[in-house]
Amino acid sequence: MVERSDRAPLLEWEEVPCAEKPSRVAPPAAHAKDRVSSPSNNRAALGCSTPVFGWSSAPGGPVSSADACSATPATSSNPASKDEALLPDSEEHRADAGARKASPEDRMVKSEEKDQIVSVFVVTFNTRTGNMLEWCLPKDMDLEGVEFKAIASGSHRVTTDFIYFRKGSYFGLACFANMSVESTVERGARMKSVGILSPSYTLLYRYMSFLEHQVRLQLQFPGHYSPLEAFYEDKRALLLPSGDGVVTACPANARGAAINHSMHPEMKITHPAGCMSQFIRFFGEQIMVLWKLALLRRRILIFSPPPVGVVCYRVYCCCCLANISIPGIGVAVPEFRPFFYVNVADISALENELSYVACTTEKIFEEKKDLYDVYVDNQNVKTCRDGLKPLLRLSTADREKYRKLTEQR
Repeated sequence: MVERSDRAPLLEWEEVPCAEKPSRVAPPAAHAKDRVSSPSNNRAALGCSTPVFGWSSAPGGPVSSADACSATPATSSNPASKDEALLPDSEEHRADAGARKASPEDRMVKSEEKDQIVSVFVVTFNTRTGNMLEWCLPKDMDLEGVEFKAIASGSHRVTTDFIYFRKGSYFGLACFANMSVESTVERGARMKSVGILSPSYTLLYRYMSFLEHQVRLQLQFPGHYSPLEAFYEDKRALLLPSGDGVVTACPANARGAAINHSMHPEMKITHPAGCMSQFIRFFGEQIMVLWKLALLRRRILIFSPPPVGVVCYRVYCCCCLANISIPGIGVAVPEFRPFFYVNVADISALENELSYVACTTEKIFEEKKDLYDVYVDNQNVKTCRDGLKPLLRLSTADREKYRKLTEQR
């Protein structure tokens, strides 16, 4: 069953501990007491979001899965604590910290935790040509169509938003902002998105705050790409010659001079898993219907007008519902991968999918009944498949399970 928090056991599959080297997080023994009583560690112990400076994904040390999954994003304006000054940068500190032999599991976690940003880009809305790719790194990256994913259809109605999406074998996260300007050429509004691509969607949330900050900078100072260039050099992954989407993190010694992290904003934890309780409250008893449909690996399409960010989180939660392990049928059951935000340009891709969950802001998809098995509009779960219609009716057992679920939350 579910624990009394925003984190359910079914979410633990993608929770990965921090992969910072032990030598960079273990202080000398003389400072152990100081670290225990430090404000940053107290916040972590309470399950609060902990500020992280620059682009580091860890707040100066490893945190537990529960800490990394705070439901309420938070930032802090406090300056760097003494703990951060204790982070070792020399060989003598590494010797004092002591080395711990890494287990195979630790090595696997570290490999998964390495930064794997394969592209960073800026998308803008042009009053003459519509959505267009303004800038990107690397220059030879195939980003065709990303301009329609990073700015969702109907985004002109909102001031800020964020979008998860899929581009080929990669997953993307883009932060959108809309600013009023006194310009007849721009028709009184300037709209941009700053986004990244990665082979994994489970770690994209780490860069949410950075992308939000950068899109505001792009609106105020168009064409100022140096922070994005520095970010890419610091976080980029190397594409292997096979071209199959496999990447490896760029070694630190190949990244050139150290980045001046003081020029960048603090990161805040905005992990999608924190929205599971809101997801359950939003759908109510219908969560039992979605659970069954997700276990059956049906094609689920969720419609909602902008903002689309919260709907992308619902896609994420649907995937979590289907993440169970049943011995003997793992190979036979198709993978239930999220598409996140889709638009009309994705129709050809969806036609070939046996199982998926996605969201859209375009109502025209409701008429494309051959593209989905289940259509979700607000809290209404619908299907045109006769074989699935009995599953939409809640049984007494379904209601009892939902009652027990809500009681334990």
